[in-house]
Amino acid sequence: MDIKTAAAQRRLRLVSGPEAVSFLLLLVCSVLKRTTDFNAVPVMGAIHGVLFIAYVLFLADAWNRSKWDFKKGAIYFILSVLPTGGFFADRMLRRESEASVIAAQARQAA
Repeated sequence: MDIKTAAAQRRLRLVSGPEAVSFLLLLVCSVLKRTTDFNAVPVMGAIHGVLFIAYVLFLADAWNRSKWDFKKGAIYFILSVLPTGGFFADRMLRRESEASVIAAQARQAA
């Protein structure tokens, strides 16, 4: 894996956690709006919207640079629209980067 591919995957990984947290907070704010006078939905909606757009842009970059097949890219996109999917995306990306580091070390040793 080259440095630009690794950087693209790292950016995706760094935004996946905050995107998942913002989605969960948006859901909580939506419930609170319906049950109380507390209305933070416009603020959380804007924050989540920015993070979601960043996730999709970083996903497109990582998908292009990593040469993932359609299935893998679609899985990462589906995870972005699930409330806790960003946490699973982060885990999958971490495992992939660790595997590429191990493969690079094995190539150097050989």
